[in-house]
Amino acid sequence: MSTPSPSPDLPAQPLIDGHTHIGTDLLFYLNSNYPYCLDWATLTRMGIDSGIDQFVVFPMVSNLSLNLDAMARGELTTEGAVERVPYRFENARMMQEICGYFPELAHRALPLWMLDPSREQKGQVEALRELATKYPCSGLKIQATIIQSFITDLLKEGRCLMEYAEENNLPVLIHTSVHPKDPWSNVADILKVTEAFPNVRFNMAHSCRFDRPTLDRIGESSNVWFDCSAHRIHCELAARDSSLSVATPDRRFVSDYRDPVTVLGDLAAAYPDKLLWGSDAPFDSYIDHNVALRSSYKAEADTLHALGRETAVRISHTNNLAFLKGL
Repeated sequence: MSTPSPSPDLPAQPLIDGHTHIGTDLLFYLNSNYPYCLDWATLTRMGIDSGIDQFVVFPMVSNLSLNLDAMARGELTTEGAVERVPYRFENARMMQEICGYFPELAHRALPLWMLDPSREQKGQVEALRELATKYPCSGLKIQATIIQSFITDLLKEGRCLMEYAEENNLPVLIHTSVHPKDPWSNVADILKVTEAFPNVRFNMAHSCRFDRPTLDRIGESSNVWFDCSAHRIHCELAARDSSLSVATPDRRFVSDYRDPVTVLGDLAAAYPDKLLWGSDAPFDSYIDHNVALRSSYKAEADTLHALGRETAVRISHTNNLAFLKGL
């Protein structure tokens, strides 16, 4: 189905936030992590106040196909869960909020529906087909690390999910990792998926943790982009040389990570047609018992605006539309 129709209150070249979440993440909430929730009206208000016009938006990551008691212990199991099919409830709940509760804001939404690559894949396709009879969909989203699913399952039992994407011309946004103890979302494995499905458009999130070889591969690809979501806290991690969260120095994109504006400008110059701007709201910050990384929506948007209108339009409007619609 098509995306929501443009509205007179949108400018001719609306700035698009290419990576945002709404809803509640019970895994984060039950384990006292922050953030854990955001609603659609608040997201749009923060964005509009910061000069952003439209939002690629999807549900939070943990979902009701995972057992709540286990999540409270920081564990994941589907046994005894409320739902059988991952994201059946969360995708529908998000669309109800956007289109049913706030129809006056629905034209600002570019909704992506969440997927689990490893569990109940055929059931997910059935749920997607049913939801598509009621609501518009702009693409699909996978965050495999938090739910401990393997992105490479898209090459096996999960092929039907990518076949659904290809059948409906839907782009796919995928969370990335370079952490040596993350077997679920490694950038090298994601590239295997993008190469296996050349007719599907992909966005590899979080600047691929500044992994230069991966970014260069994307620069040469015809069907892959990358977004800079949670840019400022990733720059902070790189400035600290946190090589578990970002690429090691020998593989890291060269820039001055003490200055997020410089880094974003350097990425925009190096990959002018491939960089997509996104905030990762509300995950522009992340706090748990071990780490406190703090930014804000306004700080992320100000970093974009600091590059000037021409570059801001290119990476948040033109490139985002190329990924979303294949323009």
